[in-house]
Parts: sequence; C-alpha cells; structure tokens
Amino acid sequence: MAPDADLYERITRAIEHPRRVDLATVHWLEHCLAEHRRVEDTIGSRPLLPLVHVQLSTVAELARGARGPLADRAVAILAQYAQFIAWMCQDSRQHASALAWYDRSHAWAIEAGDASLASTTLNMQGHQAWSLGDPHRCVRLAEASCWHDGRTTHGVQGMAAQMAGRGHAQMGQANQARTKLAEAEDLIRTAAEHPEDEPPWMYFYDEGWFLMQRGMAELELGDGRRAADYLERGLSTLPDHYRRDRAWYGACLARAQAIQDDAEAAVATALHVVPDATALNAYAVTELRRTAHDLATAGAPGAQAIKDSLTGSKP
Repeated sequence: MAPDADLYERITRAIEHPRRVDLATVHWLEHCLAEHRRVEDTIGSRPLLPLVHVQLSTVAELARGARGPLADRAVAILAQYAQFIAWMCQDSRQHASALAWYDRSHAWAIEAGDASLASTTLNMQGHQAWSLGDPHRCVRLAEASCWHDGRTTHGVQGMAAQMAGRGHAQMGQANQARTKLAEAEDLIRTAAEHPEDEPPWMYFYDEGWFLMQRGMAELELGDGRRAADYLERGLSTLPDHYRRDRAWYGACLARAQAIQDDAEAAVATALHVVPDATALNAYAVTELRRTAHDLATAGAPGAQAIKDSLTGSKP
C-alpha cells in the first residue's frame, strides 16, 4: 500500500498545506479505505477502529482544503470514512457512537451530493435497528433510503429492499418479508450485470451474500429448513478470508440446524465457527450461546461442548 516517491511527496504537501490537495491524493485515500475494508473482513474491527479514527482527522483537514470540483470528491471520501467507522463501532457494540457516525456520514454524503452513500447510511442504520430488535425502525429507515431512488444504483436499492424484508421477518410478517426479498433479488441480479457501476463499499454485495440475508430472514420466521438451505448455499460462495462474516453466518446456520432438531449438525457447525466467533464477532458468540441454551433445554447432547468451547476460546 505504500505510495511511490512522487505520490508520497504530494500527500505530505497536502497534509502540511490542505489547500494543495489534488486528485492523486484523493485517489490514494480512496485506495487506503478500500484496503482497510478488506482487511477488516479478516481481522475484525477492534484493531482497525482506532487507526481509521485517527486517519479521519487527516481526511477532514484535506476535505476542508479542497476547492472546486474536487471538494465534492473529498467530502464524499470523508463521508465514506465516517460510514466505515460507524460500521466498526456497531460491530464493536458501541451503538451510540455508531448512530452518531452514521448521522455524520449521512450529512456529509448529502453535502457531497452522493445519493448512493446517503442511502447506504440509512440502510446501515436500519441494520443497526434490526440488530437491536427494533424491526419497525428497521423498515422505516429502509423506506427512507428509497427517497433517494432514481439517483442510486440497483445494488443500493436492493440493499434497502432486503433490509425492509428482514424487518418484516423480525415482526413475523412472512408475506411482506418474502415479497420485499424477492424484489431485492431482482435488483441484485440487475446490479450483477454491471458491477462496475456499484460504489466501492458495495464490494461484498453479491448473490451469495444475499442468499445468507434470506437465510437470516427465514431464521427470524422460524423456518429452519429454508434458513439452513439459504445459509449453506451462501456460505459455500463466501471466501475463507471473510472470517468475521463466516463466523456470523455459521452461527446462524447452527441455530437453523437446531430448529430442525438436527442437534448433531448444529453442534458440529457451532464448534467449527467458535474460534473466529470469539476472536472477531461478538454477535456470533451471542447466537452460539443461544443455540447452546436451546439444545441444552431440549436435552440434546453436545450443548455443553459448545459452552465449554466458547469459554475456552476467549482471546
């Protein structure tokens, strides 16, 4: 990731004199953020959050110094940094901080005229509401995201539709949930025809990822068979370096298998993802503990092994 000598000199001058920021510097910041996103998939948010937080201060100085057409581009990258920090705060269960950073990101996205990012921040706030068990707010935020339709990509619109579907699923509204998810599927397939048109933060959003979103929705609806099918198919497409996500969706799969009374499969799946869950994903740990509790209540063998593994694998 190190810049060449000329670019390094440009960045240094821009930091010392923000009004000298140029397109090459902004390109470099965008490149760094893209690399941070991919590293976070592997090592989780804890090591990166303080680093990116410090970088944001520098990006803010550069954005304030940008002039002319470059100003919108600089403010847009600032909004992307804020959105990434918000996600990492949410992943670290710093919910108040996440909400504040999503709000800040949305405001900067509006200032920069970036409708896709403004829409995405609302979708991610919807995800946060869903994770806190507030499905009504999840749906409302997904609907608010659609106010930007017409100026957003098909992938971003698909994210809003699936978020609304997950909110309806959490409320137990199966018909509404599956209707919105079918709508999202059509949008995602359209987006897949021209992936180059999607914004850089949507790099993870593909049909395999969407299958796992459908699995989560079916899990909320209590259909373990459908949930397991979607999750297994989606996980089969997810590269190994997505350790944090593999831990979460693996934990969801274990729960889906437990709902089907397939205790043996649930225990095997749970034990497989415990190391990454304890190292990288607190939400996955909670899901695994819930599955272990349900298995123990049903008198299924192996529940204690999950509990012991979770305790013994703490970093």
